[in-house]
Amino acid sequence: MRKLPVLLSLCALPLASLAQSAKPAAEVRRYAIEVAGLRVGTMTATRQPPTGPEEVYTLVSDVKVNFLFYHLKIYYQVMNRFRNGQLLLSTVEAHTNQGDFQSRTEWKGDHYTILADQYKHHYEATEKQPIRYAVTNLFFAEPANQTRAFAEYFGDYFALSRAKDGTIRAVRDGREDEYQYANGQLVTIIKKNPLKNFIIRLLP
Repeated sequence: MRKLPVLLSLCALPLASLAQSAKPAAEVRRYAIEVAGLRVGTMTATRQPPTGPEEVYTLVSDVKVNFLFYHLKIYYQVMNRFRNGQLLLSTVEAHTNQGDFQSRTEWKGDHYTILADQYKHHYEATEKQPIRYAVTNLFFAEPANQTRAFAEYFGDYFALSRAKDGTIRAVRDGREDEYQYANGQLVTIIKKNPLKNFIIRLLP
């Protein structure tokens, strides 16, 4: 009679070990990018499961626009690595019809070195204040009491504010984006452009 419980416990061991070794799934948010009602690309935000004190966010955007004399092709990938809530490394690789560009922000122990070499935008700086909130964070929770978000592409900050309708406004150097949330989830981004706004919508 004792053999049955022993056999059952032995059979359960592989299942238990599998449960322990199974890793939590990454959080993924997929969006469609639209211009003038037409879908022109996709955007995917991913948050990897924490590894100890470290957390990694990625954002990939792929856009192709062809309207009369307006041609745009952009593929870029952002990678942000945080430890204990502080940004350690941010890299941006951009491949466009105007060339290839990159940005890099790295913590050196007591300061960041920042180099953003993008299309019509070159910026170099050092920053001593720890960076704890970036644009990639906006994709996974509605910001609470955040007044700015690090703009990885530009190497500096968007100022954040909440409009009366609850929309989060992100403003930098005359550029404005709107982030709209529903039940704490980012559902729409409006990137304002002098020609046509880019609308980024959460896919079902």
